[in-house]
Amino acid sequence: MKYTIYTDGACSGNPGPGGWGAIIFDNDNKQKNISGRKENTTNNRMELLAAIMALEEVNTNSEITIYTDSTYVKNGITAVSYTHLTLPTTPYV
Repeated sequence: MKYTIYTDGACSGNPGPGGWGAIIFDNDNKQKNISGRKENTTNNRMELLAAIMALEEVNTNSEITIYTDSTYVKNGITAVSYTHLTLPTTPYV
């Protein structure tokens, strides 16, 4: 299964009341919207929570593309992803 996910999170004040949302499309282009809010949070927490909650909605062992406007989320996902790669023992020529 393939998924395309769009995420965002924000808060008013930092910390302050905030919310998160995600739009999830599967390979049949079916759309699922999820969202939530917290009374006392930070922008980074809401950005991360949007991605985490979206990933919990999809099947494991799926191909997933996530779109985010958060460098914090992008860097976090990228750093984690590389730890799960099997790299070749000889360099590319």
